[in-house]
Amino acid sequence: MSNDPYLDEFPAAEEEVKSKLIPSGDKIAKESRIQLIRERLSHAGLGETVYRLGTAFLTIALILLAMVGMRLFYLHFQQTDVSQPNAAALAAEAPTPTPTAIPAVMPSFLSAQTVYEHGISRLAMIHTTIPSRPRTEITTYTVKKDDNIFAIADMFGLKPETILWGNLYLLADNPELIYEGQELNIMPTDGIYHRWSEGEGLNGVSHGYNVTPDVIVNWAGNHLDPITLGDYSHPNIEAGTMMFVPGGTRSYVTWSAPRISRDNPGVAKILGPGSCGTIVDGAVGTGSFIWPASNHRLSGYDYSPSTNHFGIDIAGGLGDAIYAADNGVIVYAGWNDWGYGNVIVVDHDGGWQTLYAHLSVLNVGCGQSVYQGDVIGYFGSTGRSSGPHLHFEMLNESYGKVNPHNFLP
Repeated sequence: MSNDPYLDEFPAAEEEVKSKLIPSGDKIAKESRIQLIRERLSHAGLGETVYRLGTAFLTIALILLAMVGMRLFYLHFQQTDVSQPNAAALAAEAPTPTPTAIPAVMPSFLSAQTVYEHGISRLAMIHTTIPSRPRTEITTYTVKKDDNIFAIADMFGLKPETILWGNLYLLADNPELIYEGQELNIMPTDGIYHRWSEGEGLNGVSHGYNVTPDVIVNWAGNHLDPITLGDYSHPNIEAGTMMFVPGGTRSYVTWSAPRISRDNPGVAKILGPGSCGTIVDGAVGTGSFIWPASNHRLSGYDYSPSTNHFGIDIAGGLGDAIYAADNGVIVYAGWNDWGYGNVIVVDHDGGWQTLYAHLSVLNVGCGQSVYQGDVIGYFGSTGRSSGPHLHFEMLNESYGKVNPHNFLP
């Protein structure tokens, strides 16, 4: 009998409690063996090592187990049995086919714009564009109707003065000397065309054109061999040889009327037979000027020192009147040998003079006094002229040839 009345009353319960609270002999034996193994490993110093290895193996086993489980789970839900048709689909009634008429010829596809599927399209070009290369040789150009120095220069990408400097022996630095059908030299770039003379040296020629001798020698179009050229002071260049001076510049040769005073009108003899002899005193200018023509519109060149054109070309019809711009004395009246045709020069005293060129008829003579507004001649196209107009210049003793626009009303 136990001391617990509950257990005495229920013997079966007592046995159950004893089985739970008091371990059996087998269990005690197992625990003893495990304990004995632990103690032996501890005494050998391997207890901690075995524990760690066991933990590591257990962790690896759990990871592998998890991976295998996830793979089986994934394959289970991804596999689809395509060999077995869906029962509902088999049970459904098949649709009745509707015949569609196919046209004999399908219409061609037309797109409003070109469509490119990938990248940038490359268009096939039948012709190959070759970039322009710098010229080294002199070419020629035949003057056409209504051409002028500016239009020709612009056509070839040159400065207007280059057209004059490349044709000194044709134009004599006078832009009005061009005419239809004339053949002009066209330089490859801006510069001067020089004709070699006997006794010249490269040093002197290059200095006169504001370049160095090597600029002339090294220009391929001149075909000068530095080896056979010899001394630059006395080079082996045949007289009459034409050579290009790239970048060269020079002063113009001016064949227009110089300052022709009433005291010394004979200086104009170089211009032609229109020069006057001794002149007595005459009318004196007022210092203010009027337009020499009824028309104030230009036809031809404007005042342009860069092209050696130191006057303005006034438009007018053949026979239109030309007026004295101010009071003065006629110091030149007649033909000009340098392309100006019939010319009148009036000296106004006080250092001023005016010139009227290309006249058809002169209405005055040498030494005659004229007054502002008098008709001194008529429009014409004499000399080198492309049509009736008046070439009008103004010269001041202190400033040289000035722009008439600055002094006309």
